[in-house]
Amino acid sequence: MAEFFDALETRAPEAREQALMHALPATLAQAVARAPAIARQLAGVDPRAVTSRAALQRVPVLRKHALLEAQTAAREAGPAGAASAFGGFSAIGWGDAARVFSSPGPIYEPESRRPDYWRFARALYAAGFRSRELVYNCFAYHFSPAGSMMETAAHALGCTVFPGGTGQTEQQVRTIADLAPGGYTGTPSFLKIILEKADELGVALPSLKRALVSGEAFPPSLRTWLQARGVEGYQAYGSADLGMIAFETAAREGLVVGEDVILEIVRPGTDDAVADGEVGEVVVTTLNPDYPLVRFGTGDLSALMPGASPCGRTNVRIKGWMGRADQTAKVRGLFVHPSQVAEVLRRYPEAGRARLTISGEAGADAMTLTVETAAASEALASRMAESMRDVTKLRASVTCVAPGSLPNDGKIIDDTRSFA
Repeated sequence: MAEFFDALETRAPEAREQALMHALPATLAQAVARAPAIARQLAGVDPRAVTSRAALQRVPVLRKHALLEAQTAAREAGPAGAASAFGGFSAIGWGDAARVFSSPGPIYEPESRRPDYWRFARALYAAGFRSRELVYNCFAYHFSPAGSMMETAAHALGCTVFPGGTGQTEQQVRTIADLAPGGYTGTPSFLKIILEKADELGVALPSLKRALVSGEAFPPSLRTWLQARGVEGYQAYGSADLGMIAFETAAREGLVVGEDVILEIVRPGTDDAVADGEVGEVVVTTLNPDYPLVRFGTGDLSALMPGASPCGRTNVRIKGWMGRADQTAKVRGLFVHPSQVAEVLRRYPEAGRARLTISGEAGADAMTLTVETAAASEALASRMAESMRDVTKLRASVTCVAPGSLPNDGKIIDDTRSFA
């Protein structure tokens, strides 16, 4: 039995990077020609010249709230149809799209007829799923694409799928007992509920040997709980907009990035990549010709891991989900954003990382900006405090600390206030 999904997973990192950068210009050019919103995002950038990560980083990050705003504005402007539904980000319309989904917002996502459109087959394979097996799929099949993500991936592997969906736990137990599927796809918490219901009913489910879970946290304690019941669970990381981003392997050391995406880690609220190993926002560019999102900010925090996975896959790894990058806070009636902190820092080349701490109680808020710098002085702190007031319209004190003093957790705004 082959250990890897395909030869792409074990190629030299330099060959992978060369292939991605070779494919990127044509993908961007096609996106600009067929998706008006992408053309606006790349205004002033020659797609054919984007042949490196440095060139790609000249394109502004598209964050989820901006995607929602663009879709909403397009639908309000009308007329109704695929162009307005997707806000100009989709390169396909009705007919070419086999399905359309809705995630909270609402944000609408197309699914074309290409096999394994969401690219989860690779994650299924790493979790031990193989051809001619029955996959018991408990992701929802309505509104959001999660159910279709796993079903199309399983079909690409040559598996049969039972659409279990969610709820009806007693019936789920009976069906699993009758059909004896080899693997489960869905949230880890629902698998736990099913197995607990099976225990309650006195029904053995020995066929379930593996699971690919997503959609929520998968802590080690739950993984161990499943292993005690004979189920090896692996997690995959993706989104309704992008499809599969990264997946867990038998090495159990971080998540390996998918072969068909370009992943960056940027400082929250900015377009700027962080140093390797530093926590920041996950930003992804897909090579999807149908829905070609470019530098899409997921809003999730993670960090790149050094070295290659012991499993033999050579793509870069991330540490997994480490929180949310959108750390917006409201202070005395005004919103304070990570991008505002970034704007202040841009004015001072001698400043490094920073964290804005909001403390006190409702009605008595205090803001302190802690800045890493090797050029600490009262004059610098005073000037930065003035800039904070200029940018945020709020007062903040500034404290300078030595480089490397702040925690590496991606946090730009730390709201410690008590509202009890």
